[in-house]
Amino acid sequence: MLKNDLRSLYKTKRASLDQESLSDSSLSIANALLHLPIWSFSYYHIFLPITENKEIDTSFILTILQGKDKNIVLPKMVDGATLQHYLLTDSTRIRKNHWNIPEPVDGIEVPQNKIDVVFIPLLAFDKKGNRVGYGKGFYDGFLAQCRPDVVKIGLSLFPAEEELIEDTNSNDVGLDYCVTPAKTYSF
Repeated sequence: MLKNDLRSLYKTKRASLDQESLSDSSLSIANALLHLPIWSFSYYHIFLPITENKEIDTSFILTILQGKDKNIVLPKMVDGATLQHYLLTDSTRIRKNHWNIPEPVDGIEVPQNKIDVVFIPLLAFDKKGNRVGYGKGFYDGFLAQCRPDVVKIGLSLFPAEEELIEDTNSNDVGLDYCVTPAKTYSF
């Protein structure tokens, strides 16, 4: 399938989810993450969900990270298709941007080369670890600037697409893992 077709299909699938299913799925994903070999690292990059788009509730993952005393890094969108990264602290102020994405207003900036693990939002993915996001390229640009050994973990409410995504290109950065409520995929 093509990315635009997948975007349309998975936005519709998400829209049909009720709040209880979304919450249960988000909790299942957080619990599944506990079984991945990723907990010896220090810096974990995580997105805050666009609740209006029924994205995964990452608050469960945040609770795990805080309980394990990890450094939590949040993205902020700047100039076009670039992300800046800020350490989450007790004094971090969060505000929604014009896309309704909660992000830090300012704070302690963290360079990409310090980040060890990235939890990646997505709409769909295939069995080769290719992913489809909203199509703006924020995460592809960010991941391309990270260390080669950064662990890339997609979080998906739905299983992998059986068909490969047809229109991937050289700028697309694949996943190392994708965690769904029912299964963890490794690539």
